[in-house]
Amino acid sequence: MRDIIPDFTDNELWAIETTLRERYGEPKEIQLAESELRLDEHSAELTSCPTVYWTHDNCHFVICKTDDHRYRAQFFYRLYQMFGTGVDEFDNVAECAVTLLQMQADHERKEGEDHPDGA
Repeated sequence: MRDIIPDFTDNELWAIETTLRERYGEPKEIQLAESELRLDEHSAELTSCPTVYWTHDNCHFVICKTDDHRYRAQFFYRLYQMFGTGVDEFDNVAECAVTLLQMQADHERKEGEDHPDGA
């Protein structure tokens, strides 16, 4: 059985909030939550992981803490439109947040190029 994963520290939350403020030009409300994740791809066991959640426009973002200094991230629009960062796990929460925001911005830009009329 896995040890309990520690909650986000004040420093980790500060890093995420600072990154969001820099990206959006204003403070962004974050919410603390729990997510159940399969941490081992060879096991069906789910582990409860502390999670930071926020939204911007019609997009939802999550950063899940999977261990001390280990993070996973994704963004989604609808349940069937989920996107990752291309990185399995990060060891730096600020890098995780920056990469997540960049991947979402790249996705939005590509969607705009693919559908210039907004359709």
